[in-house]
Amino acid sequence: MADIDLNTGYVAAFGKGKKRRLVPLGEPARDAIAAYLEQVRGRWATPGEKLVFVTSRRKQMTRQGFWKLVKRYAREVGIPKEISPHMLRHSFATHLLQGGADLRAVQLLLGHADISTTQIYTHVTGDHLQNMHSRFHPRG
Repeated sequence: MADIDLNTGYVAAFGKGKKRRLVPLGEPARDAIAAYLEQVRGRWATPGEKLVFVTSRRKQMTRQGFWKLVKRYAREVGIPKEISPHMLRHSFATHLLQGGADLRAVQLLLGHADISTTQIYTHVTGDHLQNMHSRFHPRG
């Protein structure tokens, strides 16, 4: 619970090598977490529990448990493609870059040590820019 600050909109994330980084939370994510904390977590978390995401069995949610939820919700909303949590990470980076985010900022958010790892996502935004140019530029 100490790693989330809904007032300022940040969560401390720990990645490979126990590296800590601050990740901004958009308003929809803040609202969803606040709703979860108010409506769900209290039913499952024991008093004094420090974990944010607790299962109905009062245990820590594992990455495998999270993956199962992602797959279940994807099926429920009619996404036919097999998806994974890593696809969420890829979508996150792609949307940031398509929205004009700086590559270095995306690198920091993803926790990549080398910028060349982050540059993998730029080919997607290049394709996106070409499509947008073709659709909307008078000489496209």
